Amino acid sequence: MAENDIFHILYTCRSMRRLKPDPVPDELIYQVLDAGIRAPSGGGVQAWRFVVVTEPEMKRQIAAIYLHGWRIAEKRYAEAGASLTEDKNMRAAAYLAKHVAEVPVLLFACLRARKIHAERLAAPNAPNFTRIMGGSIYPAIQNILLACRALGLGATLTSITTQYEEEIKAILGLPEYISTYAMIPIGYPLGKFGPVTRIPVEQVTWRNRHGIPFVKPGNAK
Repeated sequence: MAENDIFHILYTCRSMRRLKPDPVPDELIYQVLDAGIRAPSGGGVQAWRFVVVTEPEMKRQIAAIYLHGWRIAEKRYAEAGASLTEDKNMRAAAYLAKHVAEVPVLLFACLRARKIHAERLAAPNAPNFTRIMGGSIYPAIQNILLACRALGLGATLTSITTQYEEEIKAILGLPEYISTYAMIPIGYPLGKFGPVTRIPVEQVTWRNRHGIPFVKPGNAK
């Protein structure tokens, strides 16, 4: 696969949590955002909103909140038996938590509330509706991650800050009707892009009914 082939980008789009402090040109961030807004959204409304944070003091405030949240998560992982030193993903996550303030760009992906949201959330089937609200922002986030990979930028989706929504909204100056759904740290990676490791399709997909694997053509017994 060629370097700019969509499948090459998909197969090598690692979560990059170790990032250089080097500035990222606004031109690249604009290009990444422009790719993000090409995603589909519920009803085609495009209610997504984004905040690009590069101001050092704001990043320090966000970093303090993030590290606090990570310490709590780290404790829970340890209590669950996870190896915080041997697992490379855990080590990378811990590295990010300690260096958020140094990341050149913190991109917040947000969603503007709509009248239909309030109506649906007040309905008896509200739990079902809350499951699909992110469908209007997460496709855009995936586009952003893929665009970062295509441009040689490292990025990852983080949700720790969403646990401290009011504090984050105060820092960003967000009105009540806009909620954050993710923070995406963006910068030039310290590591290298490479193949992502995933569970095979056959182990997570069924044909027609639960328990009947969808197997790769030619592999059926």
